[in-house]
Amino acid sequence: MTHYPQTNATHRAIRIKLQTTPASVKLSDGQRAKARLQVISATGGLLQLPAAISEGDFVEVAFQTHSGDVNGMAEMLNPLRSGPGSVFQPFRFIALEDDDHQHLRMMVESVGDRTFAGLRSSQWNSQKA
Repeated sequence: MTHYPQTNATHRAIRIKLQTTPASVKLSDGQRAKARLQVISATGGLLQLPAAISEGDFVEVAFQTHSGDVNGMAEMLNPLRSGPGSVFQPFRFIALEDDDHQHLRMMVESVGDRTFAGLRSSQWNSQKA
């Protein structure tokens, strides 16, 4: 079954800043681009790419986590900034298979658990409300 990540206007998804996570981006015309995943959440992320992808383009984003591979359909958003030979561009997931969604959720929760000094992220969220 396919999972369609939804954003919540009242609660921003936990974002995890990553150090070096290679990713692959498959464009609608079949071409592939190598990327580095800079930030990830259950709803999207930030890629470092060699060149910008048009805002609104639908792509396939794939990367590995300690929980397993994640491969999802995403919409590219407006590039944030560029440097020599690279651009930082956010994306939002529009569809993930259940296994991919679970691998992504497990990755975000495990890093979130360490960030909150052992307090489970689900407990942290419920205590904030």
